[in-house]
Amino acid sequence: MKWITRERVKVDRVACPWLITHFIDPAAEFLFVPPERVLTVADRERAIPFDVPEVALGHHDGKCSFEAILAQYRLDDPALHLLAQIVHGADVAADLYGRPEAPGLRAIAEGFRHLGLQDDHAILAKEFIVYDALYAYCRQQMRAG
Repeated sequence: MKWITRERVKVDRVACPWLITHFIDPAAEFLFVPPERVLTVADRERAIPFDVPEVALGHHDGKCSFEAILAQYRLDDPALHLLAQIVHGADVAADLYGRPEAPGLRAIAEGFRHLGLQDDHAILAKEFIVYDALYAYCRQQMRAG
């Protein structure tokens, strides 16, 4: 299946493809386009839009797109919900959860923008390991309870 969002990925637009690939659609194909073209290209390519205004898998009620995807696909893994709080804090100015890991994730995402990588797919390829590690951390936190 094709998924589409705005180009120049950062926190939520890296976290969402990681979530989609690992828990929803392992064969996902991601398209990154200028913001004003997302819905038009989504229609043409029959792609599912995410992290853009006015779509189901976007920001709603103060929550980020990662949280919208968790809800839409009924993913109930507690470690994913903890990860969602971290992603939220790194992505949304009005942080609802105050997770201490969130500023670090924001700094890492910002750092990836300064590595000179111009291709969003290259950023995903390099940054997915960050989310793999954060998910492992969240799983451990859930076990430690």
